[in-house]
Amino acid sequence: MTPLPAESQAEKSPYLRPRDAACLILVDRSNGSARVLVGKRSSGHVFMPDVYVFPGGRRDPRDHALPFGADLDPLVIDKLRRSASRAMTVAGARALALAAVRELQEETGLCFRTERAQQGPDLSALRYVARAITPPGRVRRFDTRFFFCFTDDVGIEPANIKDSAELQDLQWLDMRDSSGVNMAAITRMVLEDVTNFMIGDQPLQFESRVRLYFERRGTFIRGFL
Repeated sequence: MTPLPAESQAEKSPYLRPRDAACLILVDRSNGSARVLVGKRSSGHVFMPDVYVFPGGRRDPRDHALPFGADLDPLVIDKLRRSASRAMTVAGARALALAAVRELQEETGLCFRTERAQQGPDLSALRYVARAITPPGRVRRFDTRFFFCFTDDVGIEPANIKDSAELQDLQWLDMRDSSGVNMAAITRMVLEDVTNFMIGDQPLQFESRVRLYFERRGTFIRGFL
């Protein structure tokens, strides 16, 4: 696993560098089928308005200082660091996961509630499953890492979701039947790939392969880190 090819980095917009961001693919398996949480972005958003996405957003500088009860699995930290386009510290990798958890709470009202939650969220259940870089020329560009976990692993009650100004019409979708929802293209691609991973490896191991989505010379690449 190596950083993005040099030509991919050079083709990034000269006036808009992708900003680090993180999303959380939260799955409820309590009723016997796997359901994923999505919500609709407000029509007031400049970037991807009126489409359904996973909870998430950009990494803020304050995310580095957020408390946590348990750290990411070492394999997750290693994959985040070794695949970064620029040098990344352990704290920087952890901050991406903390950003995803923070955005989940801000956008849906859901909090990680585990035995060590008093010290902060337990990050040890998070898997790193995908990375997507917005192509050049877009009004916003993000370098987004997608994390995955099950609700029962982090003590979340699925019924406690609450709409917010950021995400509306929050709902749990059957992972294998989401065709009726106007989902962002990248969200749908990530969901399809993660669903396929789960067919052969339902718990999703920490060492599972990480999907990579980016554009090279005008051609969209759907590969692996």
